[in-house]
Formats: sequence, structure tokens, C-alpha cells
Amino acid sequence: PAPDANHSRMSAMTGRRIVDMVWEDLTPQKIISPQAIDNAIKVHMAMGGSTNAMVHLVALARRAGIDLTLDRFDELSREVPVIANVRPSGKYLMEDFFYAGGLRALMGQLKPMLDLDCLTVNGKTVGDNISGAKIHLPEVIHTLNDPISTEPACGILRGNLAPRGCVIKPSAVEKRLLKHRGPAFVFEDYNHMASLIDRDDLDVTPDHVLVLKNAGPKGGPGMPEWGMLPIPTKLVKQGVRDMLRVSDARMSGTSYGACILHVAPESYVGGPLAFVKTGDMIEVDVPGRKIHLDISDEEMAKRKAAWKAPAPRYERGYGAMFSEHIGQADQGCDFDFLQVNARVPEPEIH
Repeated sequence: PAPDANHSRMSAMTGRRIVDMVWEDLTPQKIISPQAIDNAIKVHMAMGGSTNAMVHLVALARRAGIDLTLDRFDELSREVPVIANVRPSGKYLMEDFFYAGGLRALMGQLKPMLDLDCLTVNGKTVGDNISGAKIHLPEVIHTLNDPISTEPACGILRGNLAPRGCVIKPSAVEKRLLKHRGPAFVFEDYNHMASLIDRDDLDVTPDHVLVLKNAGPKGGPGMPEWGMLPIPTKLVKQGVRDMLRVSDARMSGTSYGACILHVAPESYVGGPLAFVKTGDMIEVDVPGRKIHLDISDEEMAKRKAAWKAPAPRYERGYGAMFSEHIGQADQGCDFDFLQVNARVPEPEIH
């Protein structure tokens, strides 16, 4: 847990272990495999973990030369139920999870689904590490036969608004919003949203779909955690606690609600999100994994032709390099020059 005094000790042990791994020649290439990535995804799903994990794991896999796509997350989310009763999908805190047995206890419940032969950073296998793990608080860590939610930890939606996919956490969404059709209310960027969201005369209803543009990897820049758009003050006063929100941003793992994130391609580079106008109807079907902007193909093409790319923010330095080389959310938001190129082997280090 965050307030635990053992963090300094664990940091020292981690540094020592890194040095030992060098002497043991235990390199990342010996640990990161497709099976290990699958294990990580399954544990993430059982935890009801952060949507950010999709960005991190895709980047990690691609640096290791593993072709990991968002479809794999969706596939495994349908197989692995949420069994950690922690927020935002459940009601307990991460500190409670730690005292309930923590990650070892949760992985112990996932034994039938994990590749137990995968090597880990301590030189032991996954099976060795979770052997004998016990659950101390069964109300916090459930079993596979008693999941905390009938909804999966993540869903990958696709459609004409997100051709390369977008992400939602169904287990943290009010069920009435899992299927929804409503008019868009568009914010062109974060500042535009901030200037309007608290106005009492805002022409918005609970059925609206809030849309935030220009908050992705290049548009943010840096894909800030703006995806949990605030409910308009006018609606909060009416008792509204959740509504559908769509953006190319991220959100914190502790955030909740009907937030569709990581829309790819992002609006800043001319993805379809850039062409949405206030009043357009947006249809979302989470069980069917679909998101649709209800305009014709001809109208979409017309708006695309009329769209003008924003002027570059940077002309030199790190900002210019970042803008030129950073990937989209479905690519892990990583620099293209850091991904493995099979044609050029890693240099031998003497």
C-alpha cells in the first residue's frame, strides 16, 4: 500500500536485484514472452485494472518484438472474470487487497488460466512464486466461481468513430449506459470544456454524449488523464452521476463511469473523432463492442475533406521529435524508433 513504510526497503531490494540479474545474465528477452504477456493481461482483467495497462503492455510487447493488439485484450477479458473486489469495480481499497493476500492470492485463484512455467525477475517461475498463496479476506478476493461482476474489466469497441479501436471499462459503468444512443456535445479541447462545463445555461441533457477532442498522444500532447470528463454542473444538481463520455484521452485507474477512451486514430491527426459535431447522434453498444457516429459515408468524407490539420506546436527540440515519432494509443503511445526492427539485430555489447 502507498503509506507502507517498507517502500524504502523494497526500493533498495529492487536495485540490488537489478544488479544481480546483470550478473546472472537474466535479460528481459528471457522473461518477456507471448505467454508472459497473456499472464499479465489475465491478472489485469481479474483485478479490474486500469485501462492504462493496455497502453503500457502494448508498448512493452512491441519493444520485445511481440505483435500485441487490442483484440487480444478483448478476447481475454471475455474469459477472465473480475474477482478483486476493489474500486472502481468493487468497494474495497488497494490496502485491503494487500492484507487479503495481495497479488499472490489473486494469481493463486487464476492458476488454471495462467502459464505457470513463465520465468520471472526473481529467477523463479510464476508457479513457484504463487505456490501456497492463500486468501485471508474472501470478501476482498473472490474465486473464479464467485466473480464480483458479470461485466468484464475491459471492452474494445470499434466502428466508424474508432476504426482502430477504443477502450471502456464495463465493470465500472452503470448498466443502463452499456447500450446508449444520444446526441453529441462536443468540446474542441480541454480549455473549451473547462470554459463551459460549469455553466448553468449549458444546453445539455443526461442523454447527451460528451465528446472531448485533441487530448490524445499528439493532441494533448502526451495523452493526459482527461478522459473522465466531469459531469456538467447543471446535471450534477439534477442528481446525474454518470453519462456517456468519449475522448482520445486516458483516465486514472481509480476513475469510474461510462468513459470511452483511447479513441484511435486521435482527432489531432485527423481521426474520425475530429469530424464530430454537436448534435450528431452517437450509438454505443458495449456488449456488441460497437461505437458508431450516425452520419453517412458521404458526409464523413465531406467533413474529412474540409478538415484542416492544426499547425505544428513545435519546430525543434524534444517537442518536435515527440510529435513526429510518437505512436497512437493502439500502438502503445511509444516512439516508433524504439520498437524492435527484425531487420536490424540488437548490437553486441562488449
